[in-house]
Amino acid sequence: MKILKFGGTSVGSAERMHALAKLIDDKSPKIIVLSAMSGTTNNLVEIAAALYLKENEKASSLIKELKTKYETVIKQLYKTEAGLNKGKGLLESHFGYLHSFTIDLFTINEERAILAQGELLSTALFHYYLEEININSTLLPALNFMRIDENEEPDMNYIERNSKQELGKNPSADLYITQGYICRNAFGEIDNLKRGGSDYTATLIGAAIQAEEIQIWTDIDGMHNNDPRVVEKTQAIAELSFDEAAELAYFGAKILHPTCILPAQNKNIPVRLLNTMQPQAKGTVISSRTTGDNIKAVAAKDDITAINIKSGRMLLAYGFLRAVFEIFERYKTPIDMITTSEVAVSLTIDNTKNLEAIKSELEEFCKVEIETNLTIVCIVGSFTAEKQGYAFRIFDALKNIPIRMISYGGSKNNVSILVDSKLKKDTLIALNKGLF
Repeated sequence: MKILKFGGTSVGSAERMHALAKLIDDKSPKIIVLSAMSGTTNNLVEIAAALYLKENEKASSLIKELKTKYETVIKQLYKTEAGLNKGKGLLESHFGYLHSFTIDLFTINEERAILAQGELLSTALFHYYLEEININSTLLPALNFMRIDENEEPDMNYIERNSKQELGKNPSADLYITQGYICRNAFGEIDNLKRGGSDYTATLIGAAIQAEEIQIWTDIDGMHNNDPRVVEKTQAIAELSFDEAAELAYFGAKILHPTCILPAQNKNIPVRLLNTMQPQAKGTVISSRTTGDNIKAVAAKDDITAINIKSGRMLLAYGFLRAVFEIFERYKTPIDMITTSEVAVSLTIDNTKNLEAIKSELEEFCKVEIETNLTIVCIVGSFTAEKQGYAFRIFDALKNIPIRMISYGGSKNNVSILVDSKLKKDTLIALNKGLF
């Protein structure tokens, strides 16, 4: 069985839902993971914010406005009176639920329940449409099998056991329609997966049932070899290894969140990135297969802060780095890049929430300098230690770019450099010309 995930734009209108039904109707069994209709989650966030501030009249107005949008959608989506009545009944149920919070208590738990309404609506509306056009489908409620533990990590044993149980309730269906993003937490309350959202749902389900393949359908034809928003004439990459894809995702490739790679990698399930607007395009296949020593792509991660730590006592002093890292660990602040010399350590972070506290503790035993408005540019591929020429190609392309930091050796798939953010575009263009 294959897992196919479709984002908000793929179910963003009646027209898109009609097109999606045609795309997936090939009689082969598959699980379809859907996001909320585009724009809906933002609307629900706004409604929740108004309720939190006890601005109930504003919340009522926003709920009514969103319901009107959905009423337009169902009139265009369904062609039969039975389908339209089902759609109307669904809207009355969900928007009545939302409206109840304007006259009752509202807490953080209810906020998560409100955010879940987008996926619950999109999946039910699409399932009703499939029923109307006689496509054999069934709803697979994510809240019955998708759960996170007390550390907000996926509870894989629970997901595996209960997803198979839910599938077994209707084994004859061709299509199983389920919600992305939403889940329950360790206390049974409605919650969400946060990082990676619906993509994460797809790879978790794929891993749980040992799927044949996981497909992530978006509005771009796979991972590109550079940022198409900055550089012209980028190309989709045909194949990537799991490690290469994870590096690109972490360092700025927006098409896929890095956490989404791991469940598929753990079970060695290929992930294919495809384009709903160009379904004939080959996209990108991510798998355990490597395609030899070469440079695959470039990605950039903005809003980076560099922390330069200097201390004469560092010279030959064991325990110094441990003391430094323990401070970052206490404040739960991950480090992206790190370089060292005899008397200095330079590292980068992208979470500055506790920067002042970290700086204060570091200054107890060393001198600290902070630099902001920096960008990490990551060159991804397969770089074996014995292979010659890669460093020359990379740094020859960057000969006119001032570089603040260089990191290589921690991974055979990544060479990272740190530059001033105002030079990001020039850096990406220079690498594109020099490498591709």
